[in-house]
Amino acid sequence: MIKNTTGTPSLEKIAPSFGHSFSLKKFEDSNPNSLPYWHFHPELEIVYIKHGSGKRHIGNHISYYSGGDLILLGPNLPHYGFTDRLTGSNSEIIVQMREDFLGKDFFHLPEMQSIMQLFERSKSGLSFSGNTKDEVGARINSLFYMDQVEKLTEFLKILQILSISKEYTTLNAVGITLVVQGQDTDRIDHIYKYVRQHFTEMIQLDDIAKEVSMTVPSFCRYFKKVTGKTFTAFVNEFRIVHACKLLSEERHSIAEVCFESGFNNFSHFNRLFKSITGKSPNVYRKSAEKVVYEEFYIG
Repeated sequence: MIKNTTGTPSLEKIAPSFGHSFSLKKFEDSNPNSLPYWHFHPELEIVYIKHGSGKRHIGNHISYYSGGDLILLGPNLPHYGFTDRLTGSNSEIIVQMREDFLGKDFFHLPEMQSIMQLFERSKSGLSFSGNTKDEVGARINSLFYMDQVEKLTEFLKILQILSISKEYTTLNAVGITLVVQGQDTDRIDHIYKYVRQHFTEMIQLDDIAKEVSMTVPSFCRYFKKVTGKTFTAFVNEFRIVHACKLLSEERHSIAEVCFESGFNNFSHFNRLFKSITGKSPNVYRKSAEKVVYEEFYIG
């Protein structure tokens, strides 16, 4: 897909290769696809970085990692790629799968309860450390050399190890998720693209409803049913994600961030930003600055 450099998260469509139920990729430093970009997708994602250091930017969360990382992201958390030419990382391995990638009922079996709980925790973003990171990282790398059946059974073992591990930090990125469920994806994709193109403007319900050939009441009911939130809440969260990105870049005043993110009222922006991220824009910016210069976790 085309890399997004505007600061707005792009919807990434992921399709496992033929004969596989999950997606497995490795990106090297020299590969331009390994450069960070801002995106989200309905799949869960495991990211393994063996070496290097850098910044995690997941939803409204920013923190620093060093000595590599092992991250589990829940569905629809907007995030950057975690390696680039400046991190000193050798490679990034990514595993992506739907929550029901083995069938809608498989993980509801009694034996799978710990993995179901892991999937639930992943909605906040998880970073694993210690022996868990080393063991799971090695197992993920070994997946490239296995046949299909071995690969699937080994991946289930990886999920089981993660599910019982205590060596993890919750990244608390759950404040913003851009939810796009499976049903009627063409219509939802069209709505999303419209918001991406117009979020800095005033979006009237009449306009977006016409885009998908619906009345305003029908559109509101439909959007709430599919995404679990109102269209206004979705647009506001989308704008706050963009504001988080601008604040971390240190090139804009907070007032500029407000208006460039689509808000026309500075007081409303401040209140909404704090209600969603838990921090004022000013405190958030200071936290982002600390990430750049200090090697510690910001919760």
